[in-house]
Amino acid sequence: MQLSKRLLAVSEMVTSNSRLADIGTDHAYIPIYLVENQRVPHAIAMDVNKGPLNRAKENIELHGLKEYIETRLSDGAAALRNGEVDSVVIAGMGGGLVIKILTEGSEVLESVKELILQPQSELAFVRRFLQENQFAVIEENMVLDEGKYYPMMKAVHGKMDYNREIDFKYGRLLLEQKNECLKSFLDKEEKTYEKVLVTLRGNDGDHAKQRFAEVEQELEYIRRAKEDMA
Repeated sequence: MQLSKRLLAVSEMVTSNSRLADIGTDHAYIPIYLVENQRVPHAIAMDVNKGPLNRAKENIELHGLKEYIETRLSDGAAALRNGEVDSVVIAGMGGGLVIKILTEGSEVLESVKELILQPQSELAFVRRFLQENQFAVIEENMVLDEGKYYPMMKAVHGKMDYNREIDFKYGRLLLEQKNECLKSFLDKEEKTYEKVLVTLRGNDGDHAKQRFAEVEQELEYIRRAKEDMA
């Protein structure tokens, strides 16, 4: 199984020999890759929609892994039982949906050892949610795959004490590592926001003034993050 750069990076965060659940599995690429490479002994591929789940089943059978990967129709973690898995992957969804799944599945997720999360948006909200719900981010990565930037994280039960907005927005561990991909992302974002400021200058409308202030604030966060990694 050949994975995209994004999915490979997510897969590499899963602790070896974990019992895995992949929520929103789509084609079951991550479970197939991890079982094929003997990284995990067993996996549950879960999706809320029948179409993706049927595709997952076909892929699993095609790779001869029906004995090792189970499929379940599930809204988030609803079909997961207490103590059934060690590692939960939630990748490729918006941050709001990730938080919804974690909130609604909070009881069963108490028994899980690690969460591997790759939200497509609202990273600050996800990190803040983890801190408020006694999860600690212990590993982070960011990759550039086909022109898009993908941050991801591993969280375990524990205490986290982020207090700077840039820690929530960009990831304290990525900042501490002076992650090259994050540096590239910040450079790109800075240029984009600077162009937006140019278009807003001289516009006296209330909406434009509000947007100007928001963009200036984003640029301030970017500059603080870049200084932090200097």
